[in-house]
Amino acid sequence: MRLAVLGGSFNPIHIGHLVLADCVCRELGYDRVLFVPCFNPPHKEMADAACAEDRLKMVELAVKADSRFFAEDFEVQKKGISYTWDTICAMEKKYSSVLTDKIGLVFGFDLASHFENWKNAEMLAEKCRLILAVRNEDFCCAEDDNLKGKSLNAATGDYRIEKKGFSAEDFKFPHVKVHNPPLEISSSEIRSRIKTGKSWRYLVSGEVFEYIKKRGLYGCKNGEFE
Repeated sequence: MRLAVLGGSFNPIHIGHLVLADCVCRELGYDRVLFVPCFNPPHKEMADAACAEDRLKMVELAVKADSRFFAEDFEVQKKGISYTWDTICAMEKKYSSVLTDKIGLVFGFDLASHFENWKNAEMLAEKCRLILAVRNEDFCCAEDDNLKGKSLNAATGDYRIEKKGFSAEDFKFPHVKVHNPPLEISSSEIRSRIKTGKSWRYLVSGEVFEYIKKRGLYGCKNGEFE
């Protein structure tokens, strides 16, 4: 089995994540994509975060209709800081009897600029097949408050989420690219739209929509859609 890992805060998971996973399977021939919600990311403070259990439940609801997708609770159960290196090592062990290739590690252009700062980055690049999600309009990261999809999460310490002037061509680690459609969707934008009463219903799966509504997550008001 060819296995890929797609990690993130999934705060909340949205249709863009599902489209990306579908592209990884169809374009690169992976049999299964593991969605791995983090418990606590190492280099950022999550803005307006739902608890780990809620984020995991939303992932489970979002992926249950597709047999190629699976919600992996390793980081939530492990608790503490979620390092990709630890997760990949654990997934290698867990799936050792069925793996037929290196695990694919999927991440977006926005994370590529600081991959070198990840725990054991050089060894991680050797252990995995790095899969960089890019789109035709990906360009240099700019310190522009109006940049679409810009993360609202705060970097911790001296760590920088974005690197000014970084382009997709600057990523020097061996990798393959997957060309996911240019859907201008981000979890930050969804949370903002929920708070401000703007339309967001069809940016997430129906099950995730109902869960957010039921739980009143991100400031969603009870009865808002009744």
